[in-house]
Amino acid sequence: MTTDNSSPETPSPEKDPKKLKQLANQVQNLVVKPYKKRIMPRFRRFFHGLKEQYRKIDIKNEPRQRRFVVATLVLFIVWLLLVGTLSWSEIVVGIVVAAFTAFLSSNHLAFIDNLKFKWAMPLHVLRYLQVFVVALLRANIDMARRVLSPRLPINPALVEVQTQLKSPLGKLILANSITLTPGTLTVDVVGDHLQVHWIDSTPGVDLEHATVAIAESFERHLQEFIE
Repeated sequence: MTTDNSSPETPSPEKDPKKLKQLANQVQNLVVKPYKKRIMPRFRRFFHGLKEQYRKIDIKNEPRQRRFVVATLVLFIVWLLLVGTLSWSEIVVGIVVAAFTAFLSSNHLAFIDNLKFKWAMPLHVLRYLQVFVVALLRANIDMARRVLSPRLPINPALVEVQTQLKSPLGKLILANSITLTPGTLTVDVVGDHLQVHWIDSTPGVDLEHATVAIAESFERHLQEFIE
């Protein structure tokens, strides 16, 4: 008869409940408690500050914020057009560069304050561009017809046009729209009056008639998205 003298198997530290409990306590003391006491309050303060900054965002009534958002968007679109790709790396770099540039230059972009920000603003801009292109084509055809037919009368004159646009940016766009249309050239802007050289003006034309004939179609659509 043989006897088994082997000693009973000792539990490994991995299976020993006391060792596991001690290890859990050590992890809690070294990781969990410092995380709750030090890191969590910092995260809470950070997200609270971020929330407060978010509440302060008022693009409609804060000119500086509006300039920053508009400039960032425009610069980011320009960046994408220049790089010609939609890779994530270019998108991220473009956003960072556009936001940083807009942040530095926002104080010098006061003309953006004159824009009327509405959901339909892109549609109004497209309508204005459509009206401008049609007027440009008509003016070019008319000028070509006058050049090819010398018998057609030409009555150049300096006339005044009145505008309802109040902002310098609005007057600038209107003046350039008139100048870019063949047959009319904006000479000067004085207050709400534009002095325009008109290649075929009716003798004795008054201010109202000149305004309707030259600027009314442009101004009507400009007023939808700019002051």
